[in-house]
Amino acid sequence: LVVIDVAMTETARLADYVLPAPSQFEKYEATFFNLEFPKNFFHLRHPLFAPLADTLPEPEIHARLVEALGALTPEDYAPLKAAAEKGRGAFAKAFMQAMTTNPTIARYAPVVLYRTLGPTLPNGMAAAAVLWAAAHQFVKAHPASASRAGFAGDAFTAGESLFDAILNSPSGLVFSTDDYEDSWKRVRLPDGKINLVIPELLAELPKLTAEPLRQDADYPFILSAGERRSETTNTIIRNPEWRKKAHKGSLRINPLDAASLSLADDDLARLSTRRGSAEVRIELSEMMQRGHLSLPNGLGLDYDAGDGVTLRVGVSVNELTASEDRDFLAGTPWHKHVPARLERL
Repeated sequence: LVVIDVAMTETARLADYVLPAPSQFEKYEATFFNLEFPKNFFHLRHPLFAPLADTLPEPEIHARLVEALGALTPEDYAPLKAAAEKGRGAFAKAFMQAMTTNPTIARYAPVVLYRTLGPTLPNGMAAAAVLWAAAHQFVKAHPASASRAGFAGDAFTAGESLFDAILNSPSGLVFSTDDYEDSWKRVRLPDGKINLVIPELLAELPKLTAEPLRQDADYPFILSAGERRSETTNTIIRNPEWRKKAHKGSLRINPLDAASLSLADDDLARLSTRRGSAEVRIELSEMMQRGHLSLPNGLGLDYDAGDGVTLRVGVSVNELTASEDRDFLAGTPWHKHVPARLERL
């Protein structure tokens, strides 16, 4: 098992090899959830600090692995590096020709861009080289949207303009603007309609009335194992002290259910499922329906506090969910429907 990670995480501790990478504060990176409408945003985040010693950004790790396996050689890079030194116009012609004539270049295009175009980018932005191709692909596929956002002209000019704007916008930018009447053009089915018929799911519908809801007297509660809370969205910062609120990762329960078990706010209890059990801290919450419990995601992580002391706050919800209880189609465990039992300690 080989793991690339920014900390010695639970997964990394199981690995045969750990390849350490800088955190998100020490490298160029982006989030590719660009689903806004009508204005779509993109943000190439810039590093705030120098990376720790003996870490490498993911593009460098990937490139070294590909090269060590012999998939790419200096000879593959040489003509593209020479073209990149002449400017992006010359590079674009050389890169497109290489993509059509050399299957290896096409297969490992992100690595090739990182090694050839990357070194020519300013301020150590080599990792952003892959966005050059993405910018050109976008303006070619959506010229009107790009033009309304200010990236107009012929395809090459618009693509270069968008790429330059990405590099030079440390706070992000609008890369496309759409009209509401254009939204139906995004429906790509031949009839232009949204198809609600999913045969695999239709076959399951009769079971909703034909099969009784499974109930287990030994596990009378339904646990939502992994609620997204405002204080549990980050697992990279391992030190639990960063959570100024609700740092205990408590189990939320309806006050009436808690009273029936003689549990009060901040009490300790034993939570058990078919998969395992854990000690939890109680939090009374009117948000919870009767019979339902909730634990936050992103907790149960070990933190090395120094002097041989390891801290663990909250519960790792994966240790409470069974892979046997899962969605028939996707195979995903039913994290939001875990039969559970709660007992006062």
